[in-house]
Formats: sequence, structure tokens, C-alpha cells
Amino acid sequence: MGANAAIEKHLAALRVCERCPQMHRPAVVGRAVASRVILIGQAPGDKEPKLGRPFAWTAGKTLFKWFHGALGWSEDEVRDRIYFAAVCRCFPGKRETGGDRVPAPKEIAECSAWLEGEFVLLKPTLVLPVGKLAIAQFLGERPLIETIGKKFEIEYRGHAVDCIPLPHPSGASPWHRMEPGKTLLGQALSLVAQHEAIRR
Repeated sequence: MGANAAIEKHLAALRVCERCPQMHRPAVVGRAVASRVILIGQAPGDKEPKLGRPFAWTAGKTLFKWFHGALGWSEDEVRDRIYFAAVCRCFPGKRETGGDRVPAPKEIAECSAWLEGEFVLLKPTLVLPVGKLAIAQFLGERPLIETIGKKFEIEYRGHAVDCIPLPHPSGASPWHRMEPGKTLLGQALSLVAQHEAIRR
């Protein structure tokens, strides 16, 4: 089985996953690309399941603008060259107080098996966690100011990989639009652009 066929099979199984009863199905998956770069978001919002792809709404517009500025790639090129994953693949639902519910630790643990499978299939050399929840899966909980703009050599479930964290491109968060966040984001995107996994 070729790499893309194996990824298609993996995504087909992921689309019908029913492990977490409180999550709103279906799971949202990206394209079946055999990339050495994995981008990991937090969880889809309420628009992504209807539109059928990760980062399909306002945060996505900002994210793709960042990549266009740093790499010169269109949204389509980014989706064709980078494998899109997430800490949780289904929409968690809304909180009673407003905003999206943060996935529970058990849901994060259940969904991490899919990511482990992707590391086995893709053997990535670069991982791009987007936002605090995704960053915490690889680097533990730490302030963005000490994390964004740096490259970390890490091991994830037995796989050695470079990790370049990015802030969440949410419109609700001003962090990436103000200093020092703006400068640190620029440094992070520059590190992404220079990485051999992106340049090959």
C-alpha cells in the first residue's frame, strides 16, 4: 500500500470514530498528504464540520495569511504540503458561558491514538503545534512568551522531531497582534520557512 493510500485508510477510520460521546461528530480531517510536516490545532470549531476541513473559518484565514507571508504559499498549497491534525478531531461543543468547550483530559487521551498513528505513517521531521492546548501536548504547559519564536528538538512517543510552536490565530486573542507576540510570531514563521522539511 502506498503512503497516500495508507493515509486515506487512516482518515476513513478517523471519520467514523465514536470514542468520545460528548464530542459532536463527524471528525474533521485534512487532506491525505504524505508530508513530513504536521500542523496540530486544538479542535475544530462549529463551522469546520459543515465545511469539511480544518481551519476553515476566521482563524484559518489568519493562519493561511501567516503562511502566505512567510512561504509564499496559497491556502491550497499549504493544505497540499502540510498534514493537518488536531489534539481533538471533533467539535467539543459550546460552554454554557459562551465560547467553545475545552476538550476533557480523557478526550485528549482517546484522540491522541490517532496522532500516534500519523507519526508512524508520516515519520514527520517538523511538528507545528498551534495554540496553548496543542503546544502543551509536546512541550508541557508554558508561557507563550518563552515558547513562540523558538525551535525545540523533542521526542514524541519515540519519534525525534523538531517542534516550532505557533500562537493560536484566533480573532479573540490579541497576543499575535501585539508586541512582543508580533515579533515572536515573525521569528517562528522565519524558522518554519528555513526548515528543511518545508524547503524540500
